[in-house]
Amino acid sequence: MFTRTLCALGASIFAASAAPEAYKDSKPQRYDLKARASEIDPAAKEHPEISFVFGDAAKPQDLEHACVDTRVPDQGKLVIWLMGHNQGLFEHVSGYGLHAIQVHYANGWFAKLYSGKPPEDDLFLSKIRLEAATGEDLSDKVSIPKADSIMGRSLALVKWLDKEQPQGHWKQFLTADGKDLQWDKVILSGISHGSTTAARMAKQIKVDRVVMFSGPRDQYEAWQALPSATPANRFFGFSHVLDDGWSGDHYCRSWQMLKLQDYGPIVNVENTPFPYGNTRRLVTDADVKNDPKRAHGAVVPGGSAPKDGAGKYIHEEVWKYLFTHPVEEVGKPVPVDPDCTMDQRGK
Repeated sequence: MFTRTLCALGASIFAASAAPEAYKDSKPQRYDLKARASEIDPAAKEHPEISFVFGDAAKPQDLEHACVDTRVPDQGKLVIWLMGHNQGLFEHVSGYGLHAIQVHYANGWFAKLYSGKPPEDDLFLSKIRLEAATGEDLSDKVSIPKADSIMGRSLALVKWLDKEQPQGHWKQFLTADGKDLQWDKVILSGISHGSTTAARMAKQIKVDRVVMFSGPRDQYEAWQALPSATPANRFFGFSHVLDDGWSGDHYCRSWQMLKLQDYGPIVNVENTPFPYGNTRRLVTDADVKNDPKRAHGAVVPGGSAPKDGAGKYIHEEVWKYLFTHPVEEVGKPVPVDPDCTMDQRGK
């Protein structure tokens, strides 16, 4: 099952140093495609015990999305978006010359497995997130096989896209034997729960970059300080100062444990112009009607995102920076913030 819609060209193009082969499309356009995980991969299964289900034809819950714009020079990178589909974000990243997919993955387990006081194990959530990401048997709280993991469902979707829309150059993201993705070409991104899972996954799997909106959290966990397969300069974060992740010091804690202070200070994008001192830690204090919930979602395209008087999003340059800024261009290191509460268990 899929649909295609022709949409307006997104933001301006970022020139990569080694451009892939040009598209061979008789009708260059933007393609939006969607398919159900349960229909493209017979190995995909439901896990109702953690609210990870397919739904039905009338209300599918396993719908996955993809997009590519063959009018824009191909940059040879694949964004994997972790959270509900965001059409506005996909319009932007495809305008940068990036491919993008959104996969159905296990993210409904949080309320079922975690409540009350923090568990004694400071890698409790880490194990669950990694099992959901990789399909490896890491936690005794969930049982998520490879086919139902982020890695498995991403692979199945890209293989389907390669067959369904070969002019979109999806094959470039598959290994030669077709058994895995080329993860060094992947940009992991998400918001909230998805942001945290993206960061945890990138600590384990080397990827091209991580773009973290409103996250990561896991304030009682220690995984943020573990050795990282993905170098720290490839992690980019953006959040709103009224988000309760700031009032609780969750974001500053995770960013410091990820060593992002080694690449510049926290920069308010409303006061510092592009390229924001080449930092990895971006915040905004744009007007969100003093609403923390609105602030949480205001950092990505959508109804909560601030606009100027002409109705244009005010963070166009920020989004382009997060997804395309050269990773070797970094800001100057700064000391850790002594006012950021790092020991959340001792509060």
